[in-house]
Amino acid sequence: MASVHPGAIGRPAIADPAAATDDALRWSRVWALVAVLPLFGQSFHYVKLLWPLWALSKAFPLVSLPLALFLLVGARPQGSRQILLSFIWLTLVPTFIAIWTFQQTFFVGLTAQVKLLPILYFFSFLGLARWLRPTVREIAAGFLVCAAVTFAIVVAIWLLAPQSWYAEHYVAGDSPLLSHDSRGNRIRMPMFFGLIGIFFCYRQFLADHRWRWLAGAAAGFTIVFALVRMRSIVLGLAAIGAINAFIAAGPRLRLALLALIPVAMLGLFSVPYIASVFSTDRSFGFDVRWITTMKAIDFLGTDPFHWIFGVGTISPMDPAGLMTYFNHFFFLADITWVGVLFEYGIIGALLILAIPLRGIVMVRAARMLRDDPFLGAIQDYLVYAILISELFPMTMAPGELTLIMAIAIYRIEQLARPGGAPVRA
Repeated sequence: MASVHPGAIGRPAIADPAAATDDALRWSRVWALVAVLPLFGQSFHYVKLLWPLWALSKAFPLVSLPLALFLLVGARPQGSRQILLSFIWLTLVPTFIAIWTFQQTFFVGLTAQVKLLPILYFFSFLGLARWLRPTVREIAAGFLVCAAVTFAIVVAIWLLAPQSWYAEHYVAGDSPLLSHDSRGNRIRMPMFFGLIGIFFCYRQFLADHRWRWLAGAAAGFTIVFALVRMRSIVLGLAAIGAINAFIAAGPRLRLALLALIPVAMLGLFSVPYIASVFSTDRSFGFDVRWITTMKAIDFLGTDPFHWIFGVGTISPMDPAGLMTYFNHFFFLADITWVGVLFEYGIIGALLILAIPLRGIVMVRAARMLRDDPFLGAIQDYLVYAILISELFPMTMAPGELTLIMAIAIYRIEQLARPGGAPVRA
């Protein structure tokens, strides 16, 4: 694969374009990756409509954990101490605190942290990679196949699904795959692989300036913009595109972009459902989020212990959840970083933020050894995840972040020695 244009986000100072290609694709390994990547990427984690795959996705962090045994052979992976200590703190400390805050037993309270289990994908995917030994080109091919399938499914649903399938009324806290609300028809397709596919096409365009890659990125953005209609995704894509374009441009073109980017943003915010991110209208759920935020802050109060360590949360096994205490539709994911502070405190919030930040450092280290558009694309996703974290909390899909971190570390191990034998860095 060709190297990324020197102006792309986070482009290393040195790279080896001449060595940027791997061996020919071994399709048996690509298809093996395609079979498991949707589970590692949490593609079915919130798609209750496909309940067998949804149930498998919930159990997969534990089902796949034995793959981590392959890490016992060779050097300890970089970042493993951070991930392990972060996982232990984030699961145990809020659980203990919730015993006093919400009068739960330890083991019942522990079920509230099931959402964090995908953090363990760092170990299981890295173990799988050391066992399967794919090239980065084969991993990229697996991601791109998943991206193509994602977009194909979204378009097929749009073409074939009758209007009666779009839910207009659903239980608070639920997110049906197909819904109709103030934004119109929405297909809430998990877009992890689709977004990396868009970032990849854009990186390829920056590398070789072939318009077909820009057309691919534009087609993907159009599908997200018109059919998925999630404000966080659209705004995140626009932000990454603008930043990459500005950094990749020469001095004169940057001056033009300084004028064009604000115009493009004004055009984007002229779309009603995008502009609704600033709306206080009840139809967009602002009142529910505002009340939740105020109640959460009031509950934290002035006790420094609450702000530093959090107050935990209630197990999902409780059908009423936090609504029992607050007499209100109280969902921590709706209030993003305030919700993270409520549950995990300042220490927990920093541990969560440190995961994508460490991932960016590791991807950059991999790109310093040998750069390619796929590594640039997964780095873009980490930046994107941070940018939209005020709209979509990282605790919703932490496996995406640790999967990327594992890929970066595996790539460093591949290049650390001839033949790809892992070594301690």
